Amino acid sequence: MNKEITQENSRIIKTYTPAERNVYLVGLAGQNIMYNVVNACIMYYLQFTILIPAMAVSIIFTIARIFDALNDPIMGTLVDKTRSKYGKCIPYLRIVPIPIMIISILCYVSFGFYGDGGKVMNAVIIGWTAFTYIGWGVLYTIGDIPLWGVTSLMTESQKDREKILTAARIVAGIAGGAVMLSMQPIALGVGGAIASKFGLTAADGEKYGFLVVAIIISLIGTIMFQLTGFKVKERIAATEKTHLKDNLKIIIHNKPYVQLLISGVLGSAKSIINIVAMTIVSYYFASKSPIMTFVYMGLLGGGLFVGMFAGMGFAPKLSEKFSKKHVYNASNLIMVLPFILIFVAYKIAPHSLTAPVWIAVCFVLFAFAGAGTGALNVLQSTMIADCVDYEEYKSGRRPDALFFSGQTFLVKLQSGLATIITGIAYSIVRFSDARVAEVNAFINAGGTPRLATEYSNFMMILFLVISIPSAISCLLSVIPTWKYALDDKEHAKILAELIERRRQREQAALDEVFEGITEDNGETVVDGETEETGNEEVIIEETADDAAIEEAPAEESQEAETSTEE
Repeated sequence: MNKEITQENSRIIKTYTPAERNVYLVGLAGQNIMYNVVNACIMYYLQFTILIPAMAVSIIFTIARIFDALNDPIMGTLVDKTRSKYGKCIPYLRIVPIPIMIISILCYVSFGFYGDGGKVMNAVIIGWTAFTYIGWGVLYTIGDIPLWGVTSLMTESQKDREKILTAARIVAGIAGGAVMLSMQPIALGVGGAIASKFGLTAADGEKYGFLVVAIIISLIGTIMFQLTGFKVKERIAATEKTHLKDNLKIIIHNKPYVQLLISGVLGSAKSIINIVAMTIVSYYFASKSPIMTFVYMGLLGGGLFVGMFAGMGFAPKLSEKFSKKHVYNASNLIMVLPFILIFVAYKIAPHSLTAPVWIAVCFVLFAFAGAGTGALNVLQSTMIADCVDYEEYKSGRRPDALFFSGQTFLVKLQSGLATIITGIAYSIVRFSDARVAEVNAFINAGGTPRLATEYSNFMMILFLVISIPSAISCLLSVIPTWKYALDDKEHAKILAELIERRRQREQAALDEVFEGITEDNGETVVDGETEETGNEEVIIEETADDAAIEEAPAEESQEAETSTEE
């Protein structure tokens, strides 16, 4: 393992190797590929491909997300209580990728179109949707919490932890963004080819196109994700086990962590843009053309992701000059104006946002919105990791998985609340089931919805829902963190104290081993070798922990040299 030697105290700090970091990032990319197979496309598939009513989809998603979010502390507690020779996070990372792949594919298995088979078939379609989506959420949680939680166990170095979390957010954004931008146009293209080859309707072809693409992408993501469980190591020893009741008390009494959670909940509407982006491109800009969908997803989604990656890259550098709290709050506030201007642009040119000048304007607005989102993604992860250190400093307990389950909790709760807002908005203008089928038929007949007066309310609601609620959410998000309770300077002192405590525990363990070696008038047998000391024979059995302790100094010395060379 690499070691970072601090100039202040010349103590060796345990950290990950470059190879281990790279494998972790590959696995994280795979997990985000799998995540976005469902997260990015399933709502569109259910509502606009197999025509389940908007409110039904919203209710299913909201119930599933809230149910799953409430399970996150339970899963975090389970991970923190896990003890194995591989650590507490690694066992889950070894077993969960394949089950996630299976349930992700099942989400795109359909028994037909809603409304075509009567009430019983409609109930079967909705029941299957609820079953697969809830199951996917539960399995995803089992993988996601240890995947992010292990980052705080891979290194003791604050600098290295920030580096890997920043890289992780960037890689996750690239992998997830690639799926988000490409899966729908590819599915539409594959669906068109299937329909032509087998003489199916465009709707049937689209349905099977999503299934085929989901299978291929899920398989790729699974292969990548599986690597993490076999190549990543945990280096920080687990603290004492805690129970769910104790963990809930830990959460409640950790003020900075509670502030982050409340801020995340108040910012839920910001995730509406991820839910509606595919729909707005398909119906307003591209009229469901596979090629034009790909083009506009690249132009508009590209702006969002360019801004996001820029925000992720600059956030750590800004945090070196300003406190994380200030950068976090500024990132929220910087998104307010771009979100509002998106709707203003639509009101100015409701039928002509496809013109090059307006595409450029939308690109810039989406880029600024993405920059704030990217910065927040990085800062949220690093600030949660800081809260873990704060808790270990206060109570001696290190709830890595529990606290990172809060990150998963926020993603799910935000998505659930954003979905219900979207469903209500669609229902108000009746952009649902039979009317969606009508618009689809209009498009298949060569029509362009953005130019049709009868569908102007549908187009308007798409722009309204991604702008105004998001802007309000950005303002609300800064209220809990305006007086954030964990200052960066205080955290630096806490981290130094924690490293000192760990070294004292390690030294105490070494002292205990050496005190157990008794040299008297007999033989002392250590590690299988016999040394003559007299007439008595003392045999010391080496445990796995003792072996690890004895091997550590040589390994640390060699790797410290490696770190110094680097």
